[in-house]
Amino acid sequence: MRPLPLLLLPTLAFAAACGDAFPLPKAQLENAVDTVSLYALSGTPPQAPSAYWLGNFVSLPRVVLIQNGDPFDFAIDLDSAYRPVLKPTGALRLGRNSGVMTTTLPFDSIRIAPSGGFQLDSAVTVDVGGRAIVHSRQATCDTQIPAVYYAKIQILTVDTASRRIDFQILVNDNCGYRGLEPGIPRR
Repeated sequence: MRPLPLLLLPTLAFAAACGDAFPLPKAQLENAVDTVSLYALSGTPPQAPSAYWLGNFVSLPRVVLIQNGDPFDFAIDLDSAYRPVLKPTGALRLGRNSGVMTTTLPFDSIRIAPSGGFQLDSAVTVDVGGRAIVHSRQATCDTQIPAVYYAKIQILTVDTASRRIDFQILVNDNCGYRGLEPGIPRR
């Protein structure tokens, strides 16, 4: 598990994430695909995990988000047709801290996160089998360089009875790196 972010610095994150303004340390953590289940924000118990924090690689229950304001990067819900809806923090009126975008690329073909084009203020609907790319709230890396974490997601299944959404995710644990392939990433 990576250390908790020490400081949020919104103005410098994208420059550092691209490696342009500040040198990033050599990547040491391997990227790996994981399977995660989250429950819709609506119609589920408040204790059900409904949000995900890339910077700490954990899912968080809705009750914690509401009561404590704990950091997270996206929450998930279902629309009236039971399609998953990814909600960055701005879509929940909690600040424009994270972003989501859909992609038509196959999951294994997503090799690097784009540097722009993310939805910051609105939710993004992703069908079963659909893919999205997410960037985290801004964090300070181990070397005190402000940057963000990136991840790619593919929706696997939706259980309409329990309102559970299963997806695979690859989070680049190397703060500031945009590479989204398994193994140790390149910048």
